[in-house]
Amino acid sequence: MKEERGPTSGQLEIRFSRRTALVGGIQAALGAVVAARMTYISIFENEQYKLAAESNRVNLTLIPPRRGWFIDRYGKPIATNRADFRVDLIPERVTDKAKTIKTLGELLSLDKDDIERINRELSHARGFQPVQVKDGLDYESFARVSVRLPDLPGVSPRQGFSRFYPSGPAVGHLIGYVGIASAEDYAKNKDPLLITPGYKIGKDGLEKAFEDRLQGKPGAKRVEVTARGKLIRELSSRSDTPGKPVQLTIDIDLHNYASRRLGLESGSVVIFDCLTGDILTMASMPCFDPNSFSDGIGALEYKWLRQDDHIPLLNKSLQGLYPPGSTLKPMAGLAMLKHGIDPEETVSCGGGYRLGNRVFKCLGRHGPMNMRSAIMKSCNTYFYAMSNRIGYDAIAPAARELGLGQEFALPFTSQRYGTVPDSEWMRRKYGKEWSRSDTLNATIGQGYVLASPFQLALMAARIASGLKVDPHIIAGKRKPAQHLPFPDEHLAIVREGMDMVVNGAGTAVRSRLDLPDVRMGGKTGTAQVRAIKGGQRGQSGAWKYRDHGLFVCFAPVDQPRYGAAVVIEHGMGGARAAAPIAKDVLTFLYDREKAMAALEALEAGWGGTPVERMQRSLDAFIAASRGPTREDSEAAQKKQTEAG
Repeated sequence: MKEERGPTSGQLEIRFSRRTALVGGIQAALGAVVAARMTYISIFENEQYKLAAESNRVNLTLIPPRRGWFIDRYGKPIATNRADFRVDLIPERVTDKAKTIKTLGELLSLDKDDIERINRELSHARGFQPVQVKDGLDYESFARVSVRLPDLPGVSPRQGFSRFYPSGPAVGHLIGYVGIASAEDYAKNKDPLLITPGYKIGKDGLEKAFEDRLQGKPGAKRVEVTARGKLIRELSSRSDTPGKPVQLTIDIDLHNYASRRLGLESGSVVIFDCLTGDILTMASMPCFDPNSFSDGIGALEYKWLRQDDHIPLLNKSLQGLYPPGSTLKPMAGLAMLKHGIDPEETVSCGGGYRLGNRVFKCLGRHGPMNMRSAIMKSCNTYFYAMSNRIGYDAIAPAARELGLGQEFALPFTSQRYGTVPDSEWMRRKYGKEWSRSDTLNATIGQGYVLASPFQLALMAARIASGLKVDPHIIAGKRKPAQHLPFPDEHLAIVREGMDMVVNGAGTAVRSRLDLPDVRMGGKTGTAQVRAIKGGQRGQSGAWKYRDHGLFVCFAPVDQPRYGAAVVIEHGMGGARAAAPIAKDVLTFLYDREKAMAALEALEAGWGGTPVERMQRSLDAFIAASRGPTREDSEAAQKKQTEAG
């Protein structure tokens, strides 16, 4: 058998040499590739990686700009900024949400409501959009969080500024409020400032309307940090540029007084400078506190607001619509004079006016009434008779000339325009003809007629001055207003009737001004909320079914400067509920000391200022919602044991 022979040493050497050359070539090629890549990175991409390394070492932070102030006509603050400490969460950086929130709850004494809000906002937040934990902190609380930062990734404590409304709930509907930008806001505008902790934008009212002017320009700060984000030192900073101030026509002292004077009522006070159209006050109460919304309102507080039957979330000045009642009679008088009615002609009031087989009732048996006395006594019979003579199509244009049913170019997010009906409106709206009974109802401010307190105040201002003034909320120079299309002698007749309402034998004599040489003219109104049969006329029963009380007025009578309206929801009459408020608010314009003394006496009986009353009501609501505490239960059990 032939024996097999293995490779010789020479063959092995050749094979080894080949493999060595192959491996060496591969290694050389790989080395060349790595060397080339290193050369490319170190030379051509040097700047890119240098910047990346620098960004890991240096943190650039935007500084939210301070918002511009709102100031009143005299430069007094309405909305300002105050320094505070705050803590936010950055969702993208939070590693353990439950643990982080629990730790912050212990450090900052967060209640259940706060924790629920934080969890809710975290679930809707995206990326680096900040979620407010708490602001308005004292330094000790701020420091407690700051020293725990290495254990709390995603927590961002900061010192900055927050929006502050010194008047609290008095200006909620007037100014609006600010809040953190939502995910939807950021989706529309990818500005990184929107996700900067502490930055807030206008969410409602004038805060939203003037966002571009108020927001300012952000500052920036460069700081050196460790790999874990711990601050080493500040390298440089650029301060922010505050937003520009917005000056309003409002007299904030008058506005605050009017808001407080509304007391426990649900209603509105609006006052115009009847020579310029400047809005001096536009109070609507009750109202939310814009500081609560700007700080991040809790679920229970929002529920408390929504459940209030006085509807504090509604701006009653601009959005509340009411049958104006007898406050429209001066306007109807102007229309009647324009269409040939003799102001001295009398109508005998026997307690009502018969139209066909129906009797439209008056408030009393007034006897012979001319135009002035009919305004003074608020005689329905006179206005039924005269309106039936000329028709409501002759009256509606006068209402529109005085501002009813009109839209105005005001920077508010929403306003309602009401209804001034006529025959064309009836055909368009309901497809039927206007009737004589519709005329009678509309003439005394019932039926289909609706107006806002704002419109009623503008009507009073135009009647008082004879000028077609346009309403303004932003301070500035005004063009001279045009004269109304009514002769001066007609306006004088109507104003004389309104003077007699307060200073003669009219319906508001108890509300005449207790001031030397200053008289107020006005017109009371009572508006039904629903049709009521029998003798009650909405003067009793459940609050929501009672009549509204209204009052329009101007002062001084001899040289009118102010036109105003007060509307009290379910106040059961203008003379009873609205006129006394108008008296005190106008007194404030001439004698603040006397007006404040009257207000303080009333507030003592009401239980304090609006802020104090709201806080007590909220505390009681929260306590009732959460049920008895452990301490309460133990005390009740102990008391029961002792009794047994």
